[in-house]
Amino acid sequence: MATHPPPATIDDLHRVEGRAELIAGRILRLPMFGALPARAVARLALSLDRHCERTGRGEMLTSTVAYAVSPLRSGRRSFCAAVCFRDGPPPTDPMGFRDGPPTFAVEVRTLGEFGPAADRAYAAKRSDYFEAGTLVVWDVHPLAQVIRSYRRDRPASPTAFTLGQIADAEPAIPAWRLEVNSIFPPRP
Repeated sequence: MATHPPPATIDDLHRVEGRAELIAGRILRLPMFGALPARAVARLALSLDRHCERTGRGEMLTSTVAYAVSPLRSGRRSFCAAVCFRDGPPPTDPMGFRDGPPTFAVEVRTLGEFGPAADRAYAAKRSDYFEAGTLVVWDVHPLAQVIRSYRRDRPASPTAFTLGQIADAEPAIPAWRLEVNSIFPPRP
């Protein structure tokens, strides 16, 4: 007779090394970033962190932190985005995961996260973000050098930001702007 392990918990997620999320009682490991996606993550994080320091508003965190949420319809209990911004009061436990969703989340695609199946998975995760309360989610495609910005109030109508344009995360982060060229390294 096969026995099934008990459902994983947020405490179990704390003990996982690397990127992972908790969905429907299972820990889902996320792929590490390759060089091109990692550079985009670093450049986004640096710009957003500078904005937070300059304005004294919110905090920027990267995929080394999970956001624990109340169970969503999908069974999701956490998010682990490439880069996140959270507005509001500081956490009660600065050493733990963040309780509640990020205000703004950036998902950067990496190796194997392209095509129709990946698009469906990203759409499902965006739906979870919006159900949890996230205002804006960026889907960053390093190969195509495009940022698609999805807003909670119009989730099916993304704004595409391409090279030569200025991206924003309105209404999640008023006044933060980013040149799309600044996050994608020049190609030879």
